[in-house]
Amino acid sequence: MPKWNTVGILVAGTFMVFAQSALAAGDVENGKKVYKKCAACHSLEEGKKKVGPTLYGVFGRTSGQLEGFKFSKALVAAEIVWDETTIDAYIADPKGYIPKNRMAFAGLKKEQDRADVIAYIKENAQ
Repeated sequence: MPKWNTVGILVAGTFMVFAQSALAAGDVENGKKVYKKCAACHSLEEGKKKVGPTLYGVFGRTSGQLEGFKFSKALVAAEIVWDETTIDAYIADPKGYIPKNRMAFAGLKKEQDRADVIAYIKENAQ
């Protein structure tokens, strides 16, 4: 294998480790406070929908695929599998990440707030 390929693989792998550790560094207690911004529209209880779909079981689910909830065409067409990385990107800028979706929330601009709310959802909605 050429030397530059090995270096590229090492750099990419290092980036992925740091990206995952940054997402994993969420503070669940602060996430509970941040989640209050989400709670008006989203439940963490299985089967309990509000204006938005329940976030129960969201990790591993494909966008626009929850029985009993009518999603925008944009979310259905996106076919994104929700995980820490995709949720982080979506809640940072919902309209930028998936244009023409119906989520009215402008997004969480602070990286730590996103990490915290993701940790909270992961701990409380599975």
